[in-house]
Amino acid sequence: MKLVLFDCDGTLVDSAGLIHAVMVDTFADFGKPRPDIAQTKAIIGLTLDIAIARMLGKAHVDDEARAMTERYREIYHPIRARPGMIEPLFDGIAPLIDTLARRDEVLIGAVTGKGRRGLTHILETHGFAEHFIVSRTADDCPSKPHPAMVMECCHETGMVPADTVVIGDAIYDMQMAKAAGAKAIGVAWGYASVDDLWKAGADAVVSHPSEVPAHVPADILE
Repeated sequence: MKLVLFDCDGTLVDSAGLIHAVMVDTFADFGKPRPDIAQTKAIIGLTLDIAIARMLGKAHVDDEARAMTERYREIYHPIRARPGMIEPLFDGIAPLIDTLARRDEVLIGAVTGKGRRGLTHILETHGFAEHFIVSRTADDCPSKPHPAMVMECCHETGMVPADTVVIGDAIYDMQMAKAAGAKAIGVAWGYASVDDLWKAGADAVVSHPSEVPAHVPADILE
């Protein structure tokens, strides 16, 4: 058996537009300069309070960052309900999940900076809930790149990191995977540059979901 753990934002779904819209309104509510989309993309993958602290230029989460985090959470779901605020799957993700789900020897999971409610919404909306048997979110573990998400998923499924693959678009995903002793596969369709993924320790970088199986250890797919 092998365990394949997917990041969510920037890997399964294109959520940058929604996250940025909520960030813009949050910063406006606190009288802060409007962040640009590049700033938002740079923090996607981190736990929300740490992400906001970094966007504020702070080294640590302080009272202001915590207050802004709470405001973000308050307005997130109303903004997501606005027309056009969707989190679409990236092209090729649905067939990839279907392919892996058909393999009896593969376990699929998620490791994400999203909260539990947000991840559940994504998995249920796109029909993936039955395939993802394990997950860890920002509500459960320290922020990436801490290896806890991977380690806890391994423990829950009875797997070991050496038999685990982490697939993600952020440098934090690569760093988390390597810290846990898992294989790291970067995806080029997300929000980090390919160069940054390699520098963060990626074992492989793919440009389309259809390329993932070729970069997963053969015994996962045979």
